[in-house]
Amino acid sequence: MKILIKLIFTAFISLIILNCSEEQSVNENNLLEGKNWAEKLGYPAGKKILIMHADDIGMCDEANISVYPYLEKQEIQSAAIMVPCQYAEDAIKWAVENPDYDLGLHLTLTSEWKTYRWGTIADPNTVPGLLDDESRMYRSVREVVENAKPDEVDKEIRAQIEKAISLGMKPYHIDTHMGTLYGSSEFVKVFFKVAEEYNIPANAIDLSNPVVAEHFKKAGYPIDDKVIETVNNYKLPKLDFFSSVPKGNTYEEKRENFLNHIKELPAGLIEIIFHPSIETENLKTITNSWQQRVWEAEIFSDPIVKQFFIDEGIVFTNWKEIMSKFNSLTKK
Repeated sequence: MKILIKLIFTAFISLIILNCSEEQSVNENNLLEGKNWAEKLGYPAGKKILIMHADDIGMCDEANISVYPYLEKQEIQSAAIMVPCQYAEDAIKWAVENPDYDLGLHLTLTSEWKTYRWGTIADPNTVPGLLDDESRMYRSVREVVENAKPDEVDKEIRAQIEKAISLGMKPYHIDTHMGTLYGSSEFVKVFFKVAEEYNIPANAIDLSNPVVAEHFKKAGYPIDDKVIETVNNYKLPKLDFFSSVPKGNTYEEKRENFLNHIKELPAGLIEIIFHPSIETENLKTITNSWQQRVWEAEIFSDPIVKQFFIDEGIVFTNWKEIMSKFNSLTKK
């Protein structure tokens, strides 16, 4: 991993050096070629521009309770709600009442837990390929890819967006639970088409850098020429890189792994996801990852982590700010 990150960093620096004098525009807007997305959007050159992003909000009450203080204290920058889940409407209500915070939708096509599960927002009769024998979403990405048609995926993610909007929420971004919308080239097309039509940015990763593309191929994503072409043609802002908070056998080890991970990241616009939840007996019945989630509900309030961000010169942003910068550039 360290070698890969260094290669990515070298590739980014090479691109900057080779193109520092170019003044050509991309897609008829004022974004400059040869720069990473952070620099295209006007963030400081050579800096790590991070979005600390909480996934799985609305999945359970424990997730909701953990994320609100994080956002209120500006200890994280972004979060996304799983609309089909039991506590989603509570989270949407909070988002409506707190529009200054960057909340989006964690578009959900899987229901992975053993006993705690959910179905679709769309009429089940219109999306049969998304449902298993228990009338719940499939547990794995593989099952979704094998059974669901692209038009069913399109219908369901639109239904999730429309439900949030109908409840008064303005989603500031959309992403994909368990990476399912990156499960096939056809799903990627649907994902980006919906993002563009609603003008809500997706967590699209710029794959024009072959080192980045190779990283996600090795991570198991079906990154082929079709996917790369779709990403290249996507009209909204992209991330330079994407990762998650590493695991650890103790809280201290997890924190150390996270700090080391940040040090290894390249410069650019990067989203790092995590899954915070407060500790309850109920959470322990839902997921065997409960301990990692509980630690992730603590880590960004940790004074050691906060000081580390200062010492490293980390710049933080969110999807609201990214779209504001993007719109100001493209409207010139």
